[in-house]
Amino acid sequence: MPAKPLAELIRIARADSPFYAELYRDLPPGVDRLDLLPVIDQAAFWAANTWPDNRVLTGPLTDAGVYKTGGTTGVPKFSPWTRTEHADSVTAFGAGLVRAGLRPGHRVANLFTAGELYGGFLYIENALHHAPVDNVRLGVGGAAPNPYVADLITGFGVQVLAGEPMKLSAVAECLIGRGESAEGVELLLFGGDLLFTDLRPLLSRAFPKAAVASVGYASNDAGLVGAPVPGDDVRVHEAFADRTVVELLDEVTGEAITTPGTPGRVVVTNLFRTLMPILRYPTGDRAEWADDGCRRFRLLGRSTEGARVGTVTLPTEEVRAVLIAADPGRHIAGMQLVQRRWDGRDGLILRLGHLDQPPADLAGRLVEAVYAALPLYPSEVAVGSLHHLAVEWVPRSELVTNPRTGKLQQVLDERPQE
Repeated sequence: MPAKPLAELIRIARADSPFYAELYRDLPPGVDRLDLLPVIDQAAFWAANTWPDNRVLTGPLTDAGVYKTGGTTGVPKFSPWTRTEHADSVTAFGAGLVRAGLRPGHRVANLFTAGELYGGFLYIENALHHAPVDNVRLGVGGAAPNPYVADLITGFGVQVLAGEPMKLSAVAECLIGRGESAEGVELLLFGGDLLFTDLRPLLSRAFPKAAVASVGYASNDAGLVGAPVPGDDVRVHEAFADRTVVELLDEVTGEAITTPGTPGRVVVTNLFRTLMPILRYPTGDRAEWADDGCRRFRLLGRSTEGARVGTVTLPTEEVRAVLIAADPGRHIAGMQLVQRRWDGRDGLILRLGHLDQPPADLAGRLVEAVYAALPLYPSEVAVGSLHHLAVEWVPRSELVTNPRTGKLQQVLDERPQE
């Protein structure tokens, strides 16, 4: 499906979607520039995108595939795609899999989550089917027991595993626990979440000959966003040519960012989707430009992700980087920030997953490293506003994940709600 001119997409949205008609009511006729359009307010978008009284869609729901987004809480968010929109999207995504390392004849175990209208498994299955190289598709699913997947790798000669980072690491842990390694696996394709550096040693032990790459960047609501870029940095992606436009906007001013290395929020426009138009839609992620031409961007994490205790904010990515640097023995195999309250004060727990028993003094060194990097926390401890940071070691498998998608929950708030 060729990209539609932006002016036509805007015209369709204004004419046929009550939500966009209201959003664009003060814009001049014939507007054809992205920077003249307001950025969508997600709360307003999903308040209008309800069933049965939908105010976002441009036409009736008569021939479409429907995915659900929004996690396990709140009102379900349904995202429909027409037959042609979906076919074009998975075709483009399938081409991206070749850039990620998919080779002719590869046997691919699809470990993404299926069911309950979740799109991960179906989307990847369709992308593999439409990929421009032959491949053998093994529709395993994310709910399959890890020992079953480990046996399948050997028994069927699986060469590629595709799944959420936590599912891939769970299979890796199963193999290591059995004293095995999967020498025949050549490629690990992750998606649905960032692959954090603290999982790399675990994956390397279980899959010593496997390259690691992003399966691509898409979401059930925003749709197609970015294709994987070959190279060592698996967070780098670029917009799909003639299909998407990616902008990075300053999180305070809303101004466009054009300087490499400056973080901003990711805003995407889809150039072929008309049933549910996506025009300047914030994905909820942060990124920075990785080149001078503003074509390639590096994902940095969720725009709202981080723990806040008292007056102190601890971004997950900053804390993770500090911990990895302070753990040269690579004992950490996953991290969560847990907010708790006891004895009338808030405190933060560094819940760290492990495979091998860490040294007794490592916890203290990790806390000292975080204090050195984020001195506001110990200063609040000194005046009695917060408890000291604490480290809680748990087996990697006991880190809390989303029960539906399997994604690692980066921040947990266990404070009383009353």
